[in-house]
Amino acid sequence: MEIDPETAKLLDALLPNTAFDGWTTQALRQALTSLGRDPDEAKLLFASDTDMIEAYFALADQRMIEAATGLEGGLTSRVRKTITLRLEQMAGDKEAIRRAISRLTLPSQAPRLARIIAASADSIWFAAGDTSADFSWYTKRFTLGTVWLATLLFWLSDDSPEAEATLAFLNRRLEGVGRIGKARAKASERLSRLIPRRPAWTA
Repeated sequence: MEIDPETAKLLDALLPNTAFDGWTTQALRQALTSLGRDPDEAKLLFASDTDMIEAYFALADQRMIEAATGLEGGLTSRVRKTITLRLEQMAGDKEAIRRAISRLTLPSQAPRLARIIAASADSIWFAAGDTSADFSWYTKRFTLGTVWLATLLFWLSDDSPEAEATLAFLNRRLEGVGRIGKARAKASERLSRLIPRRPAWTA
């Protein structure tokens, strides 16, 4: 989902209202009014509150990608820096995001939550410079999606200075993923040694 400049401007105006009124039509109408637009446009812009929420996360993905330029270090380091950047960008939106996540964690919204998290995980990998195109493309994004969601939920309840506790939590999760990845790679290498290669003439 690509967010155009006008919609981005509206979402920015909407966010302060969601902290008090939630992701509601009323909050959207107030945002339109603050921009000098007809509040009756609200019923034409988003079909539901969760459409508004999904648009917000898509915009956050775009802005993260735009800001994550010139990252240095290995791929895991760049992923960590990208997520850190994302958390910094969202620092002023915590209450709006808390309300959004509360809505998305309802059983009926499970598919949408999965789609939003998958899109963010894909954006993080892209921003970090991942170029995989084989089956690992899917496994990497699934794995990072679980890390990102866990980190986001931890961050929502974190009141430590500059989200220090969240960053420590993120480091632990990424280190755990790294250990699993290395163990999987070693296991695959050992397995390949045990399986005899087919003679060339049978290929």
